[in-house]
Amino acid sequence: MPNQLTVLVLAGDVKGQRLITECKREGCRVFVLTRHALKDEPGWPHEDVDEFFYMPSLTKKDEVINAVSYLARTQVIDRIVPLDDFDVEIASALREHLRVPGMGDTTARNFRDKLAMRMVTAEAGINGPAFVPILNHKAIHDYTQSVPGPWVLKPRSQAGAAGIKKVHSSEELWRHINQMGDEQSHYLLERFVPGDIYHVDAITIDGEVKFVEVSKYGKPPLEIIQGGGIFITSTQARNSKDVKELKELNQKVLKALHFRRGVTHTEFIKSHADGKFYFLETAARVGGAYIAEVVEYATGVNLWTEWAKIEIAGEKLPYQLPKAKNGYAGILLCLAKQEWPDLSSYNDPEVVLKINKKNHAGVILASKDAARLHELMDNYAVRFAHDFLAAAPHYEKIEW
Repeated sequence: MPNQLTVLVLAGDVKGQRLITECKREGCRVFVLTRHALKDEPGWPHEDVDEFFYMPSLTKKDEVINAVSYLARTQVIDRIVPLDDFDVEIASALREHLRVPGMGDTTARNFRDKLAMRMVTAEAGINGPAFVPILNHKAIHDYTQSVPGPWVLKPRSQAGAAGIKKVHSSEELWRHINQMGDEQSHYLLERFVPGDIYHVDAITIDGEVKFVEVSKYGKPPLEIIQGGGIFITSTQARNSKDVKELKELNQKVLKALHFRRGVTHTEFIKSHADGKFYFLETAARVGGAYIAEVVEYATGVNLWTEWAKIEIAGEKLPYQLPKAKNGYAGILLCLAKQEWPDLSSYNDPEVVLKINKKNHAGVILASKDAARLHELMDNYAVRFAHDFLAAAPHYEKIEW
């Protein structure tokens, strides 16, 4: 690298350690802008960060722009990298304001605003649940008369399953809408589609998907958050018809949303009723809940590390994707009754990581054989339910 780049990382949570470390390994100066509340949290790779900067919140766009612009008086900022959904919108506004390369406001809105996401993909002919914005009340009424419930009422710009409500009747819907007051325009309504949910984690370069891994959730994340249970996801057989179809759909979605470079986490549902895939949503970030680790144990490719390399390379320098292996991996994770669960009896050779987190039980398994992996995960799911599973508290923000 001819000149040392300065990378500003926006971190609303303690995460993305591998990205930070890779930026430093590549010779960059690394600044991290995060919240005051996270200053003393464990997990930060302090040795790889040149300087931390703190604000009360990273959600107030004008305040963040003013703070970073003040920093830019004395520091040249070459790249801005957001670590999760809540940071993507702020990062795009900063890039536009400081004229830093990367995703700007228009493209970022496609990935942050679920209504924009729905409308753009629908215009591109991509199958999705029937929807209506919570704007014109007559249009909402007409929708509920023509599209049978239940429906899903969801915030347009929250992350993952946060704030989503399942609604069973028009009376219940209008109660929610009236309670929202002036906030109702920040929501949309869509048909609830029962089915199996898949996620596609990908690396895109110059508009073409160069790496893709298809996985399937056990229980839908929304059900886990609202009702508890074991979070399960695992990579799927690469030569299956579903995987081939999802790879094609993922490319169409990213093309419609004008995504050029970086990592994405995209979700689809396969309807129980008609067997078709419906696009749910996508995010311009690495998937949460240890999905990056699952992908790495399956393929040897770490999405955080590759994201760092792509950001550093920018549009002008070449990026070389590492050779991926064709293994399989999966995770089981749940809230545990025990403060520090004993996972010592989960000792099959396929166990590659035991998650050490207070009041959580979790393991990641990996195998060259998809059938063996899924057989073992089914067995472990039954054991987890007996040994560890506790009821889930209500979460305001969970990112999947």
